[in-house]
Amino acid sequence: MRIITVIGARPQIIKAAALSRVILNDFQEIEEIIVHTGQHYDKNMSDIFFTELEIPKPQINLKVGSSSHGAQTALMIEKIEKVMLEYSPDAVVVYGDTNSTLATAIAASKLHVPIVHIESGLRSFNKKMPEEVNRILCDHVSTLLFSPTKSGYNNLLKEGFSKEKSNNASADFPNIYHCGDIMYDNSLYFSKLSDENSNIIEKLNVHNEKFILATVHRNDNTDSKIKLKDLFSTFLLITEIHQLKIILPLHPRTSKMMEQLLDSKLLKKIQESNLLTIIDPASFLDMIALEKNAELIITDSGGVQKEAYFFKKPCIILRPQTEWVEIVETKSAVISDTNSKIILEATERFLSNPDLKFPEVFGDGNAASFIAKEMLNQFS
Repeated sequence: MRIITVIGARPQIIKAAALSRVILNDFQEIEEIIVHTGQHYDKNMSDIFFTELEIPKPQINLKVGSSSHGAQTALMIEKIEKVMLEYSPDAVVVYGDTNSTLATAIAASKLHVPIVHIESGLRSFNKKMPEEVNRILCDHVSTLLFSPTKSGYNNLLKEGFSKEKSNNASADFPNIYHCGDIMYDNSLYFSKLSDENSNIIEKLNVHNEKFILATVHRNDNTDSKIKLKDLFSTFLLITEIHQLKIILPLHPRTSKMMEQLLDSKLLKKIQESNLLTIIDPASFLDMIALEKNAELIITDSGGVQKEAYFFKKPCIILRPQTEWVEIVETKSAVISDTNSKIILEATERFLSNPDLKFPEVFGDGNAASFIAKEMLNQFS
């Protein structure tokens, strides 16, 4: 059985590691061809993960690079179609909600290649987010849909998918599953590896110090002068009020937009701050170490929200909605968008009340094996 796995962004590279690992170790009858679209082309944001996560480097790199949504997606459709025609896969595997995911879904559906969508059913109910459009469109042309959460599975049922299972599923009669989160598989596997191999805590000299971890990269936040100013002004205020370091691994896009949009006075304050510590993009193992040791995580990343939950850390979500509704329902996370008042209040509450509950809502750590078995049942 042959599958093509298409990845393009940092989170997809990490997600793909779990499935690639079980295929190599336990399902060697599956031949996996990994295609990297080049959607994220910065070396620190892509290449490093293949080495660090010990997964095969992609056999094919489409080198699409950055562009407008339309131009980037169109070029990926063209190039992915050629790959599928050359390799004739039994199925194509996609992850999440990026332009790489959408382009693959369009190309595969036109060629009648079954699509396996991992992380299906997630909804923020905000179609202004390109990711929301991508995930909905991909779900509705997929053959096997694997949802990481019960709420995602229920979203699919509400949209007309059937809970009935078939041994001969198709895009017209797909199978949907609540399988648990493949990233929880990874968190269990790589947590120990991070303990053994990451020295980021010592390097930043915070091994005996409490700190907050923050990340900012979403276009909605980085491309708005008002939001970007509000966020960094709030970060500085938090460090002053609580006398805690905020460690912020800086996405290349955020760095670029800070230079363009923030006034020189605020930029100088950021650069001169002893407590707002901006570092280069962190490797996955270093991010795990930072997440495990932080007192609080503030982020607009969907992946980092979940990782905060995996490692039992409170989280402030710098978005107006989240597709990971479970972490908000458990009261271990708060949606703040870029509202300074809500961020400050949530920071105070989480730092003064560390006794939070983190019930298991993301499965048992065996999602990748479940997915591999179902693919074999359907396509071999």
